[in-house]
Amino acid sequence: MSKKIVAVAALVAGLAFSVTGAMAQCGGASWYGPGFHGKKTASGEQFNQNAMTAAHKSLPLGSVVKVTNQRTGKSIQVTINDRGPFVKGRIIDLSKAAAAKLGTEQSGVGSVCIAKL
Repeated sequence: MSKKIVAVAALVAGLAFSVTGAMAQCGGASWYGPGFHGKKTASGEQFNQNAMTAAHKSLPLGSVVKVTNQRTGKSIQVTINDRGPFVKGRIIDLSKAAAAKLGTEQSGVGSVCIAKL
């Protein structure tokens, strides 16, 4: 009986996850800026290191994502406009401005969780 309840609960949770389109992922975040400022992003727009944008390997371009610093609990919202990062263990590459607001600019990297909004 309890196995059936667990199976049904898991199925319902899975359906809710797929219906809402929510996506959560945790890992490393790095940032990029000066060397790429003004260059074309994967979305076709010019990269602006002072904008609240980020690169992700697979989320659709234009997606809005909540990024939460696991150390401090601080959260920001960014728009995915580029592809990357291509370093093992990293899940998102933030613009310089986004990293500064999140509190990871000085260290260069941080542990974050991201959720598609």
